[in-house]
Amino acid sequence: MTLPIDVPLQLPAPRTPDPHDAPAIRWGIIAPGGIAHTFAEAVAVGTASQVVAVGSRSSERARDFADEFSIGTAYGSYEELVADDEVDAIYVASPHSEHRDHALLALEAGKPVLVEKAFARNAAEARQVVLAAEARGLLVMEAMWSRFLPHYDVVRHVVESGLIGDVVAVFADHGQRLYPDGPARLAQPELAGGALLDLGVYPVAFADLVLGPPEQVTATGTLTDLGVDATTTITVTGAGGAHGVLSCTMAAVTPGTAVVAGTEARLELSGAFYGAGSGIRLVSRTNEVIDEHPGGVPEDVRGFSYEAAEFARCLVAGERESSILPHATTLRVMETMDEVRRQIGVTYPGE
Repeated sequence: MTLPIDVPLQLPAPRTPDPHDAPAIRWGIIAPGGIAHTFAEAVAVGTASQVVAVGSRSSERARDFADEFSIGTAYGSYEELVADDEVDAIYVASPHSEHRDHALLALEAGKPVLVEKAFARNAAEARQVVLAAEARGLLVMEAMWSRFLPHYDVVRHVVESGLIGDVVAVFADHGQRLYPDGPARLAQPELAGGALLDLGVYPVAFADLVLGPPEQVTATGTLTDLGVDATTTITVTGAGGAHGVLSCTMAAVTPGTAVVAGTEARLELSGAFYGAGSGIRLVSRTNEVIDEHPGGVPEDVRGFSYEAAEFARCLVAGERESSILPHATTLRVMETMDEVRRQIGVTYPGE
């Protein structure tokens, strides 16, 4: 695609609604770990909704979390939480290995579910959750928070409009020093540990956003002694022949940047490209910066506020999936990661 010479290159403004404008719903949280803390703060600060209950296998952990966030009800079991009539929706914040079972538990109790990324251990489990939600007429959505951020909407709009011409290549990496001295769950196969599901899901999902369904996937990885991936590199090929070069590691810190290169110009996303603070630069074929979109979100909003707000909008509107992150996209990303794991030799107990 070649743009007319009289068309000025300029980044579009994000079309993302203010999370505060979304309807108010009452949240219950399964598993009060680190990611649940981030979500609870984002709901409290950046939306009109409330977290009204939390469930844990430990009554003490549930109560400590409830006290920290002024949550009215704490349960020592997940079954009690999902049975609470005062809870409108459940956020599943447990390890990847538990996502399917906890999502199904909530759905069977008639509760819509927001499931932390990666949505499940594999595509088969993800399909079970989606089919269960469809059978009950309930909303289910993956908590891939990046997808709902304003700067991702800019990327989506740029690609759809052809502003940078035909997309030729996508580059994205995500590396954090989380192994061997980080969270124990990342080293454990039984908890679906490794770099791919925790970190690599961001580059894979970003490439899917830009390129659509991959026609070819190739991968190589370095595994730990316990058989989870410490470092993985992936190449995907889109339907139009564009390539995505993606990498993740939990053994080192990487820039965390992303680039979308088109025939007319390119987008550069500053590190961390998947986070709320990432800025975007529009760069010409002669390496001139044409336009910039600053990173960051308003002080009264958190990164996770956008996904919580989108879920609330969908729920109140009676929708069963989000148009921003439909079920087909979640399943496709899981299928890509299944193929990556097959190629690098990572399997989880119980699959």
